Amino acid sequence: MASPRAGSATRQRLLDVGMAMFLEHGYHGLGTQALLEAAHAPKGSFYHHFRDKHDFALQVIDEYMRQVHAGLDHCLDDRTRPPLLRVRAFFELTQRSYAEDGYLGCLMGNLGQELSGTDEAFRAKIESCFAYLASRIEGSLEEARGVGDLPSDTDAGAMAALLVDCWEGAALRSRLRGSPEPLTAMLDFYFGRAIGS
Repeated sequence: MASPRAGSATRQRLLDVGMAMFLEHGYHGLGTQALLEAAHAPKGSFYHHFRDKHDFALQVIDEYMRQVHAGLDHCLDDRTRPPLLRVRAFFELTQRSYAEDGYLGCLMGNLGQELSGTDEAFRAKIESCFAYLASRIEGSLEEARGVGDLPSDTDAGAMAALLVDCWEGAALRSRLRGSPEPLTAMLDFYFGRAIGS
């Protein structure tokens, strides 16, 4: 009998490999057999850990968000930098991870485009992830306003939502081009002109 630790390791490996495969192939392009082979996981392990492919994909999004949360904490909690630089640092960190993946875009954005029109569970899950991201950024923009780095009448919530929306659009263009240029141009515009930092 496999130990609980071995089972947990198999589940994590499936999530990690599934994240990369969803990013490259999308939801409909991923087969469970191909996943098991890529993860070097025994047959039957998929349904031991996940109810079905739908449940697996939702858990992959949760795992992806754990990584996003870690990046947010690392950058936004860094009190050695002013708040606007902390926000930009998070997106630059994310851009580096996109480079490592070959500029395949944002997993949430990709799955959202593929599934949100046909699956309410995915739509709600991905929208809540984007809302959380915007709320964390809003806190830093509020802090920037409080120290005078943004005008006193800045709507931090609206500016945070705009940043997330613009980033997702740039991530799509980056995937289409296989290039970092749309991401860099968007950050330069947002931080250089949209908020005038």
